Amino acid sequence: MATLPPPPPLQPLQIDLRSILHESRRIVKAHSRHFLALALLFLLPLAVSSSTYPFIYKLIYPFHRVFFPTKAIIFSLLYALFVLIFSLLAVSSVTYSVFHGFHGRPLELKSAIKSALTSFPRLLSTCLVSGFIVSGLFSVLVLIRFSLIKATQFLGFKFDFYFPPQFIFFQPVFFMVIFICIVAYLQVNWTLAPVVAIVESSWGLEPLRRSKYLVRGMKKAAFLMFLLYGYVLGTFLWCTAVTWDFHYSDDKWFLVLYIVLCSTCFMGCLVSYLAGITVLYIYSKAIHGEYAGEIAAEFETEYVSLPFDDGKVPRVVSVVYG
Repeated sequence: MATLPPPPPLQPLQIDLRSILHESRRIVKAHSRHFLALALLFLLPLAVSSSTYPFIYKLIYPFHRVFFPTKAIIFSLLYALFVLIFSLLAVSSVTYSVFHGFHGRPLELKSAIKSALTSFPRLLSTCLVSGFIVSGLFSVLVLIRFSLIKATQFLGFKFDFYFPPQFIFFQPVFFMVIFICIVAYLQVNWTLAPVVAIVESSWGLEPLRRSKYLVRGMKKAAFLMFLLYGYVLGTFLWCTAVTWDFHYSDDKWFLVLYIVLCSTCFMGCLVSYLAGITVLYIYSKAIHGEYAGEIAAEFETEYVSLPFDDGKVPRVVSVVYG
């Protein structure tokens, strides 16, 4: 009697950008009204202000007047503070909702707003620490460039004689490219820092360290998310700046239509990005063997219906612990 061949081994789940975006879109679609309310509360002010910033700036500070930058500086600082506050509130509320929606827990607008307020100091501290690190790296590069210039001058070289004009022009560009590459590398490693600060209630530098650990094995997906959403948001901001230079603001109907379309696209992109990094955080914990223990601990107390109909996360956990 012929024996049946053994079943093929289970293949590990391939977690890529497509699966992350698919899962995040499923969560947002399942709770569309909840995320729409959050978008109107926290993302709509950001979207409208980003769309109308050049127009308001020109009204407050027209360029044909005498150069008095005081009003422009004050307006820019107030706008930056406004963007910072609403950005942190939006990140906290959407991240909290996606995390609980992934587990099939009921989502309440009141709980999301409460989470936004309680997580605000933690997110702010992490944002300040990351800003200090990036500023420090920029200062180090500037110091290195200044030291190189002084060293060549001390040795008796003159830039206008020994070095071609192309070298003098591309030297600061070269250092700026190095700085951008370093910032991009840090941003990929810090992708999960906001989620860590919200979900794990950590402060300051700890979310950055934790994110660097969790993103191991998922750097490709994190890098692709950085490129995708960075390109989309960068294109949006560039189109906003260019559009206002065409002086279409005299047409009120065009102005209203422009603000509505830009705000809608801006809100959709931000919700998708925040949902994506939250799902990436959950998958990263599963890969590092942390997520199954939390599910088991939760099942010890009560039964929770998890939205895993397609078997995605159980496959991840079984592969990690198998």
